Amino acid sequence: MNKNEKQELIDELHGKFEAAKAAIVTEYKGLTVAEITDLRNELRKSRLEYRVVKNTLAIRAAAGTSAQKLNDYMQGPTGLVLGFGDPVAPAKAVTEFAKKNGKLKVKIGVIEGILANEKDLKAIAALPSREQLLSQMAAGFQAPASKMARLLNATIARLGYALAALKEQKA
Repeated sequence: MNKNEKQELIDELHGKFEAAKAAIVTEYKGLTVAEITDLRNELRKSRLEYRVVKNTLAIRAAAGTSAQKLNDYMQGPTGLVLGFGDPVAPAKAVTEFAKKNGKLKVKIGVIEGILANEKDLKAIAALPSREQLLSQMAAGFQAPASKMARLLNATIARLGYALAALKEQKA
């Protein structure tokens, strides 16, 4: 790879680091080409990208972005998972694949500018999806109103039963 090609790669990767909401550093040592292809295919389903780049080029590309926090961890065979949409999706996808395939090791990540170690990434991956959280929140907001409606309905129903019983007694 000549200097121009390296610079083009650095520029491309820099743009991706700037656009990414999440970047995770993995160690792919021991994975076969077929397993890496499976990983890429799994990540594509969630609209994520897996890149294997020389560490020196990735460090240069990360300069000036939130991914610069990962520079100290780019050692050995390093693969980068980049997420551009949901910031939690990369953590979920990578930890799920790492559970299935013990050879992939999750080192560290940056999610929306915050450094997250392996333990943090596993905790983030265990969270429910955004849609589930929103539905739980909506149900929480709706619960007091529905309880009030049931309470008022029960009071009116009891009054109706009392009036019906009184009518029967009088008759």
